[in-house]
Amino acid sequence: MLKDLCEQITCDAPYIIKEDNPLGTRIMRPEYSIYVEDKKTYPLSKAEHLFAICWNIKENKKLYGTLKPSDVSFSYQYEFKENTRSQLHTHEYLELAYIVSGTFHQRIIDKDIVFKEGDLCLVDKNCLHQDYLDSEPATILFLGIPNTILETIIADNIVTERIVSFLQSALSKQQNIQQYLHFKPKSVDLNKEMNQSFYQLLQELIRNDEGSVYICHGLLMRIFQLLNNNYEFSLSKDLRKKMNWMIYEEITDYIKDNYSDITIQKLTERFHFQEDYFNRLLKTNTGMTYIEYVQGVRLSHAERLLLQTDTKIDQIAAMVGYQNKGYFYKIFKERYKVTPGTYRKLKKIGQLE
Repeated sequence: MLKDLCEQITCDAPYIIKEDNPLGTRIMRPEYSIYVEDKKTYPLSKAEHLFAICWNIKENKKLYGTLKPSDVSFSYQYEFKENTRSQLHTHEYLELAYIVSGTFHQRIIDKDIVFKEGDLCLVDKNCLHQDYLDSEPATILFLGIPNTILETIIADNIVTERIVSFLQSALSKQQNIQQYLHFKPKSVDLNKEMNQSFYQLLQELIRNDEGSVYICHGLLMRIFQLLNNNYEFSLSKDLRKKMNWMIYEEITDYIKDNYSDITIQKLTERFHFQEDYFNRLLKTNTGMTYIEYVQGVRLSHAERLLLQTDTKIDQIAAMVGYQNKGYFYKIFKERYKVTPGTYRKLKKIGQLE
């Protein structure tokens, strides 16, 4: 059913565009240089809209492709030689590729990967990759997923911590990591449900009316739920370390910016991890629990205020997040071995290093 729909929209469209049409480069840009890296931008005027690019690779070495939603129903047709590659590229959106039929060959981060029917590949925005066109027939559906939908997937807690970590790092302001996930179904029967979800999603992208945006979001959520429950994937040890470090930096930056009123509930709402995740992450990278880390940040700011201002100690305690003056004195003395007032005096006369 999904394969037939892909065939229909790619091969039977009323408007045919050739290789020299700029719209064709949105579908597939053949390799023109080994030294250039293309950055694929959103093909739609509404950048936050989910979209699909469909490929049909035929035995006669022709690629038929199209884009949905689109104002004009078109088919891009490209005749290729065996082992033709697309230009090395990244996207400004997350790409989820679904192998509807046949096999599909990609080179991702200098690694050759052959995806089989039913496999999916989630490629991060700055992950360099290129596609191979082989003589074997195949149908591939690529989804371009904007940030707003990623945030919804994370917020609704429908995926495991490992997938959340991937999506969080994809949304991160730091873009020094290349990553992808290769999903394989646990059984052949699971393809039926995934096929149905993609079929409904593609139908809505073709329809593209006012309600389609909301329906597509819901169907994509279902697809990620299926990926979470019925598909296998793994992360390399090095990739997990890189992802965890990026997320650690994002979380600690947030704590430092909001130290006076930070709570673990606020971290959970902001980053959508379970509470114990923050303890584990901070313990791994700092040796401290969440409470110990926040306390250290607050006391460091209190020390700065004691030495650089004449603010009263009660006010300093409140400014750094402690309404209980007695508790503030207790933890300050545990760290600095003297009370805040004594610390200020001794520092001013140079009797304390």
